[in-house]
Amino acid sequence: MTQTHSLESVSERILHVAVEVFAEYGFRDATVREICSRANVNLASVNYYFRSKESLYAQVLIFSFQEANRLHPQNALLEKNLTPEQRLNLFIKNFLNKLMDDSRLGLHSKLIAKEISDPTNALETLLEIAIKPQMKLLQDIIQPIIGEQTDKHFIHRCLLSIYGQCLMFKHSRSVINRLYPELIENESAIDACAEHIAQFSIAAITQLAQQITPIKS
Repeated sequence: MTQTHSLESVSERILHVAVEVFAEYGFRDATVREICSRANVNLASVNYYFRSKESLYAQVLIFSFQEANRLHPQNALLEKNLTPEQRLNLFIKNFLNKLMDDSRLGLHSKLIAKEISDPTNALETLLEIAIKPQMKLLQDIIQPIIGEQTDKHFIHRCLLSIYGQCLMFKHSRSVINRLYPELIENESAIDACAEHIAQFSIAAITQLAQQITPIKS
């Protein structure tokens, strides 16, 4: 029992430290030596517990999404008795708060942003395990708002438009801090931005969907 606990603690320590190193340097410039040094473990530990640097990196990306969902659970927006508008509002609030989290979770967001901007083979795993399920959830939420419209290109543009509005706050945070700092000064302000994105998106989706002739199957 003691040995099992020891093994778990070492692998977990490597995983947590690897988040820091990969977020700081990116996959290509991060080294196993640096990870092991910071984790205070033997240089062979990464291969022993994770098989390779590539495998460790893939596990770190998955772990980052899992941590984000643990710290900002999605349970409320999964309630089927809520209206689509309420669920979309909750989805956006949840996502925006993850993006703007200044705790250690910020490292996870930075890591994922690096992977998306400079992808490795691990992106395929990330897509299957984390990103595609999130896109599917958002599509399920907005489909009733879209109504009978079945044009997949229109639906996909709607999904990306919603995500894009949220990601603006993350990736242009330094600009927002200088132009409109009151919009992101606290959790209440961030929630107000999330509500605006939801209302803006609902109005746009509803109007645009009415202008496009539904595709007959």
